[in-house]
Amino acid sequence: MQLNVTGHHVAVTDSLRGYVHKKLERIGRHFEQVIDVHCVLTVEKLQQKAEATLHVSGNAIHADATEENMYAAIDLLADRLDRCIKKHKEKRADHHAAEARRSLRE
Repeated sequence: MQLNVTGHHVAVTDSLRGYVHKKLERIGRHFEQVIDVHCVLTVEKLQQKAEATLHVSGNAIHADATEENMYAAIDLLADRLDRCIKKHKEKRADHHAAEARRSLRE
């Protein structure tokens, strides 16, 4: 998984980059077919925003999170991406759709 972290109105330090990498490793454990991740960290007045786009085979998954603390925003973003990737994984392995197609052929 290739990770690209950029900042908008914020300097991306090594500690922020390491924290994002550590949090997004969990996604790689749940779904191995993540091609790359582009994460943008933004500061807008008092709001800290973290957003990411995951490119997986055949799809792109986007999520964002806004908090007062950048680390809290990254935590929330990781949780949202984790839910989205689990949902994507379940859609790909939906066995009920295969059963419905078989029943239509019969």
